[in-house]
Amino acid sequence: MTGTESKVVFITGAARGIGAATAKEAVARGHRVVLADIDGGAALELARSLGDAAFSLTLDVRDPAQWQAALDLAWQRCGRVDVLINNAGVVHTGYVLDVPFEQHRHTVEVNYLGNIAGVLAALPRFIAQGSGHLVTICSLTTYMPFPSLASYAGTKHALRGFHHTLAWEYRKQPLHFTIVYPPAVETPMLQQEAQDDSAAAAFGEPPIAAEVMARAIVDALVKKPREVTVPAFQGWLLRAFGAFVWIMRIVLADLEKHGRKNLAARRALEARRP
Repeated sequence: MTGTESKVVFITGAARGIGAATAKEAVARGHRVVLADIDGGAALELARSLGDAAFSLTLDVRDPAQWQAALDLAWQRCGRVDVLINNAGVVHTGYVLDVPFEQHRHTVEVNYLGNIAGVLAALPRFIAQGSGHLVTICSLTTYMPFPSLASYAGTKHALRGFHHTLAWEYRKQPLHFTIVYPPAVETPMLQQEAQDDSAAAAFGEPPIAAEVMARAIVDALVKKPREVTVPAFQGWLLRAFGAFVWIMRIVLADLEKHGRKNLAARRALEARRP
């Protein structure tokens, strides 16, 4: 299959945010999409709006049995799956001691173990098929600590380690592996963070639109890079700053300072809206 041909793209967390924007962009470029989300009703509504190129299913990524059933259905309906985009994620904001253990657990189970469950279900099928592209949606928090997002950032650090180890172990298979690092993106997750003063650092830079992120992800289905950072320059800066703790702390203090101002301006703007 060449990079210009239509692909079957399986997207988790597809009902909203980056997942939904990616589904729309993929369909617009001629791909077929499988929309998987724990909110099956929202996924179905989006699939109907996208027409015959999309269908939806309910998937709790934490459940290996649901993964097997979902992929069985995708192969049944489409004949193959060419790309798995592991995008599903959650965030529970607050300083570490203010977040109940069950919320820390929930973050780890969805963001990290849910990703692993998907890999364990999809990878043998890709190998048997003779092709496959695994796309991991990570975060720029993998390079910097972000107050109020400790468990979230921790799962993203773990995802990067898991993804690149997996890619190395299966480098001799006819597979492709891409990991994507979004910045702050205008999504329901960011709106959730905006309700918590302790998450101000997340607003240190202006967020980008989900559609911008979606274009970068769908571009990667053709180019198949090992890593995608959006925006590229900001990503490389954070990668460099994060390597040195003393620089990292200076940058983090600056992000919090600007983030508090940006968050106050955001709230003021929202308060003026009818």
